[in-house]
Amino acid sequence: HLRFHSRVRSILKTQHLPTPFTMSDPESAILAALSASPEATIPDTYTFSSTHNLDHNQVVGVSKSLEGDAYVKLTELSTSFFVLGKEADSIVNDGSQEMCVLAALIEAGEGGLSMSDLQGLVGKDVCKIGMGNCLKNKWAKKEKDGKLVAVVKMEDVKDEVRELLQQLKEGGGDPKSLDDKDVTALKRRKLISLVTRKSYSIVRGPSYSSTRVKRAADLTKEMLDSGKWKETPFKEYNFKTLGESVGGGYLHPLLKVRAEFRKILMEMGFHEMPTNKWVESSFWNFDSLFQPQSHPARDAHDTFFIKEPAQTVLVPEEYYDKVKTMHEVGGSGSIGYRYDFKREEAFKNLLRTHTTAVSSQMLYKLANQKGGFQPARYFSIDRVFRNETMDATHLCEF
Repeated sequence: HLRFHSRVRSILKTQHLPTPFTMSDPESAILAALSASPEATIPDTYTFSSTHNLDHNQVVGVSKSLEGDAYVKLTELSTSFFVLGKEADSIVNDGSQEMCVLAALIEAGEGGLSMSDLQGLVGKDVCKIGMGNCLKNKWAKKEKDGKLVAVVKMEDVKDEVRELLQQLKEGGGDPKSLDDKDVTALKRRKLISLVTRKSYSIVRGPSYSSTRVKRAADLTKEMLDSGKWKETPFKEYNFKTLGESVGGGYLHPLLKVRAEFRKILMEMGFHEMPTNKWVESSFWNFDSLFQPQSHPARDAHDTFFIKEPAQTVLVPEEYYDKVKTMHEVGGSGSIGYRYDFKREEAFKNLLRTHTTAVSSQMLYKLANQKGGFQPARYFSIDRVFRNETMDATHLCEF
């Protein structure tokens, strides 16, 4: 296989790449190229990069940096060209698959070659493509015994595919170097692909200099003390530019959940109780719910009591009397707690420890509304307070 290809290469020509130039600094190279005259220009950064053996991406990056300091001006260029694929490069070096197959068949003589023998000489992939094109071009024929035999001589044919690829390569991939029919044929065989390259032309900017002086971005105390600020070039400030837009904030995840539950309950026909009053009296927070006044939850280490005003002004007296009686002697089957119910304890103000304090008031209002008690559906979701030790997972409010 390798010996055969070495013989084919002796028939077909090869190409050599040019020797690269010496590496240089991108910024120095750009500014030096523009120093020849005020009208000096770099027509194309890609060509410039190749000539100076520089990386084109680095040249573009440095050029944009220089443009930011007004040393140069850039104009964007767009160039479309064809590039050869791996298979196309192989054809340029060794010839097309059909020429390799034809050379093998001519060397085999009138006896021809079987499919397996041909694959052994040129390789399975080359055989598959080359044999089809040889038969299509009528360079070979298939005998009754299945063998392939050449019907033309090597000097009677030419490798058009290789010539087209060489022509395209020598033309730098310029689409105009081939006609549309040839381009279509090469693209059909997936030998070439169209690429669009972005590059720039460069001319002098208003602040051009052969060397770049770094401009200071900030005025420092040291500059003021030494007077160096008088000689230091500064970057221009845009006092009209707008700052980054500030959003209006975001809802806390718990508030989102609260809003979702409110929507669900209201769609089910519930009404929301008024829970906007965080300060409650002990009467509504504890006594009306029949929690004894000696309960440990009513101590200062569990509940936030208000210093000013320390006591509420008013509670429904008739209901107060009923609650007091229930605590002291009971009723409706209860014997009560059997203690002296204290008014000053009931009137203490506090930060509510649960929203059930609102529920007790709503039950009182429903029972005393005009027309008597009527069933209703209510809910409440709001903030409550407990005198707890704060840590990573606990707050005094929730």
